[in-house]
Amino acid sequence: MFVFSFQKFVQSLQRRLILKNIENYYEGLFSNYFIPIENNSNFNPEGHTFKLSSTLGEGFYWIYAKKDLYDIKVHDFYFHDDFLMEFKLPGSLSITMYESISGEELNPYRRLSAGYIKAFVGSDEPYKALIHKKIPIRSIGIEVMPAYYEDYLKEQYPRDYINPLSAFVQFDQAGSFPAMSKLLTEVKLYKGEGIAAGLFYEAKVTEAVSLMVAAGKEKLSHKEKSLSGSDISQLENVIAYLNDHYAFDTPLERLAKIACMGITKLKASFKQLQGCTITEYIQERRMSQAEHLLINTDFTMGQIAEMIGYSTSSRFAELFKKSTGLLPMDYRKMTRK
Repeated sequence: MFVFSFQKFVQSLQRRLILKNIENYYEGLFSNYFIPIENNSNFNPEGHTFKLSSTLGEGFYWIYAKKDLYDIKVHDFYFHDDFLMEFKLPGSLSITMYESISGEELNPYRRLSAGYIKAFVGSDEPYKALIHKKIPIRSIGIEVMPAYYEDYLKEQYPRDYINPLSAFVQFDQAGSFPAMSKLLTEVKLYKGEGIAAGLFYEAKVTEAVSLMVAAGKEKLSHKEKSLSGSDISQLENVIAYLNDHYAFDTPLERLAKIACMGITKLKASFKQLQGCTITEYIQERRMSQAEHLLINTDFTMGQIAEMIGYSTSSRFAELFKKSTGLLPMDYRKMTRK
């Protein structure tokens, strides 16, 4: 009985220390928004589960942390009202897959979209994101700390060490990354325990970093020389034009004339500057406007589709679900609860 009680005490102490380390590292996140609770059947018992404060919203944040090396996190919560999240992630490198999301990152500004694999490089500056009300944040991510990618990896691979920081910076985000999507899905569904869980998660973190290094190298190898100031200025004119005419079908020939470039150079330069294709940029602008119309108006799905540039409501619904993880009608219902 004494041995069993002592083991329980040690496990409880270890849990408290891990929770304290988590709260210290994610400065302002858990202390302001989340409360630690006992794990439930939705998540692997090897990790730690937090509940969003009921004054802010509903749902859970699960995290598996390995000392100061890395963590794995699953989000499944929503806010009652539009909410500005702000917290620090000093030095971390993150890769996240969103299944459902609606909001904007603010530094720098970027719309949050479902269906994307996103890389994030932490700093001493607070991370800020405006999360839209009622829409669930459902995601799975892996985060590695400086002690992992600067010290541990260098110790393990002294001759071949490459700091993965540049790979994460180069990657930014991608709408198609099948290998990483498969890996993150496997991590989310895993329910093993004990040493098996430790080995599984460690292997998946290593694999994820390997995939990111390879993807970052590939992007760097295809990266063209830096854009000239003149090219950037002309591309900014194209962006301004698209912001005003996103609901119309604009031929590439017209955009090329605005940019004073050939079509091939325009497409390559636009992606280099914006990190997405012209088509992807237009779709993001359309979906952002669609969210506003679904929340603040009573227009039908067909009317909204036409207003943002789609000839059928089915095409609009298909792209909207790809962007947010929800069908337009479900999105409207959730935001009006």
